[in-house]
Amino acid sequence: MKLNRILIMLLFGLLLLTLNVEPIEAAGVSFQKRFERVVLLKDYNTRVVLLGTTLLGICGGIVGVFMLLRKRSLVGDVVGHSALPGIAIAFILTEVFRPGTGKSVPILLLGAFVAGLIGAVSVMLIDRYSRIKSDAAMAIVLSLFYGAGTALLTIVQRIPTGSSAGLEDFLAGKTASLVAADVWLFAWAALVLIVISTLLFKELCLLCFDEEFAAALGWKVFWLDSLLTGLVVSVTILGMQSVGLLLVVAILIIPPASARFWTDDIRRMTWIAAILGGVAAAIGTIISALFAKVATGAVIVLAGSVFFIVSLFFGFRRGVLWKWIEQKRLQSRVGERDLLRAVYEITEGRIDHRQLTDPVLLSQRISQAELLQMRTWSPARLRSLTRQAASRHLVLIRANGEIQLAPDGAALARRAARDHRLWEQYLIQYADIAPSHVDRDADQIEHILDAEVIRGLEESLASAGHDVMLRSPHQIQNTPGE
Repeated sequence: MKLNRILIMLLFGLLLLTLNVEPIEAAGVSFQKRFERVVLLKDYNTRVVLLGTTLLGICGGIVGVFMLLRKRSLVGDVVGHSALPGIAIAFILTEVFRPGTGKSVPILLLGAFVAGLIGAVSVMLIDRYSRIKSDAAMAIVLSLFYGAGTALLTIVQRIPTGSSAGLEDFLAGKTASLVAADVWLFAWAALVLIVISTLLFKELCLLCFDEEFAAALGWKVFWLDSLLTGLVVSVTILGMQSVGLLLVVAILIIPPASARFWTDDIRRMTWIAAILGGVAAAIGTIISALFAKVATGAVIVLAGSVFFIVSLFFGFRRGVLWKWIEQKRLQSRVGERDLLRAVYEITEGRIDHRQLTDPVLLSQRISQAELLQMRTWSPARLRSLTRQAASRHLVLIRANGEIQLAPDGAALARRAARDHRLWEQYLIQYADIAPSHVDRDADQIEHILDAEVIRGLEESLASAGHDVMLRSPHQIQNTPGE
């Protein structure tokens, strides 16, 4: 709650600072001078546009989190395309009743909001009361409304003032047309959005994760869904003027999708998405201000895409790089335990398990040929595993290539063999798996057994009278490696 208050105060502090400074005219200057003016925010128009798009990015990031978790990210795309006939109808009706005022931005945005809301509600109703799935419902509504909007635009072009209506700004966006009044609108929208998201955060999370449970608790799921849809429509309509209806969906999808790679906590995800959305919008605005005739909306989307690519590869929770590192660590840990268990079982084949004390286990040397026969590893894989185990002081590598367990390695080898056999005994007794087939099943699960599961296995098998080290229920033989 305190962080939300700080964010609100920060947004309105920036707003007042921006709007209370006199405009600075920028004549033709060199790129270096223009770069300095843009980076230092010396131009009034740059400050206004920057603040407006940043607020829009923050709004899109917050609302997009719920839509992403709700698996309705493309609703923003439906709303954007559905708004087109609303814009055209609003212009036509305004020209009929008050000629010459059809290009009024508030009226056009109102028409876009109504049409977008109708489109979003149509998707909800089709999904709820028909056998058509949500993706097909979105495709139907999007095609229908966009086709109607295209047809109505042809009518608008025939109106004498239609060419000057500026409707093309809603298609591709035009941030340069933002004025202080638009920024105030974005600021109020951001305030309302933050307040609603804060007050109904738990309820919206419940709707996203388990709407049936929400209904069981007495919440009106339809109205919560409608509220969330209204927030999406609001952000989409506000974004149309800056990035255009064709690209506004990216503001709702890219920031939360990027944030998903960094955390599994929805609160952190919401903050990360808001920050990424705001920063991407700010970067896109600055780049567009530096280079003439560069569409701001497209650059904002490209900046967000860069964040997405970085998150895709380097995200701490779901990034490709970190998942690859975790997978390699898991493979190394599994291979290490399999190596130690193989050493134990080879030693067990030489000496009766009742006489297999720690001094005896530590004195045995195992050749690479025996290990390769026990496990279907390649020689290179075996050398890699032995070097890894030796670096952790689990085994000792002798001059002739033979390996010998170290004290820590002996303890871990006993534990690995016992865990494996505990799971084998459990599968034989409770899953009715034949002893000749249980080894492969135990190999697939033993490496993810935690201490609590092991204790449960020991308690469930205690009545069978097993000793400290269980005997293998099958003949120890060549078992498949990784």
